[in-house]
Amino acid sequence: MHTRNSLAIVKAAALVAIALLFLIIHLVNPAFLPHLVGLLARGDISETASYIESFGIWAVVFSFFLTLFVNALGFPPAIIFSTANTLIFGIVPGIILSCVAETVGVTITFLLLRFFFREAAEKIIAKSKMLSSIDKYSGKRGFAVMLVARMVPYFPSAIINAVGALSRISLRDYVLSSFIGKFPSTGIEAIIGHDTITRQEDPTRLIVVIIFAVLLIVGAWIYERRAEKKAEEAAAAAALHSSDMS
Repeated sequence: MHTRNSLAIVKAAALVAIALLFLIIHLVNPAFLPHLVGLLARGDISETASYIESFGIWAVVFSFFLTLFVNALGFPPAIIFSTANTLIFGIVPGIILSCVAETVGVTITFLLLRFFFREAAEKIIAKSKMLSSIDKYSGKRGFAVMLVARMVPYFPSAIINAVGALSRISLRDYVLSSFIGKFPSTGIEAIIGHDTITRQEDPTRLIVVIIFAVLLIVGAWIYERRAEKKAEEAAAAAALHSSDMS
């Protein structure tokens, strides 16, 4: 009972800290948050790029935290900011910046969601054999599943964040699979957005990136299926050996 009360106090303190952070930002610059909300709501890539560039030498830092925040929030689509980053900093630096910032953002979301909601999720999971099986599977094969999910372009990040946080996947596997998986998906999204805005007529780069991403996704999926099959065969062999011994 004491532990549960202590945890509730910690959760309440965390919420207060988050609220205070936004309050401090508002007090320092009252126009910043309303302008940022309007920018996010409009989702205009060119406007976003211009706004980031307006921070001068601090543009890369601001872009990092803005991309981080958007991915932690899960809205609006990350393609807006990954594309803006490629327009400002170039294709490769923009994609690298976006992938690192996005990974940090989804990791923050993972930690917050797991901290606030995993306990409640465990109670629901415990009441269902199917959910318990899925939860157990997510702990064993979570890395591969998350890797494939992150590789798919345009898939809503908020859904993947929530599923990952409420599953049994370890923090290490979540971070690594998210970071690696984001490169092909972010690359495709950013290059499509970049070439559309800059009106690139040569589609060679885009075609190469798409083929590479498809090969990565298919390869990861095949690897996961084979690994799952081997695990099932090993479990069956162990069960048979145990039966023979008895």
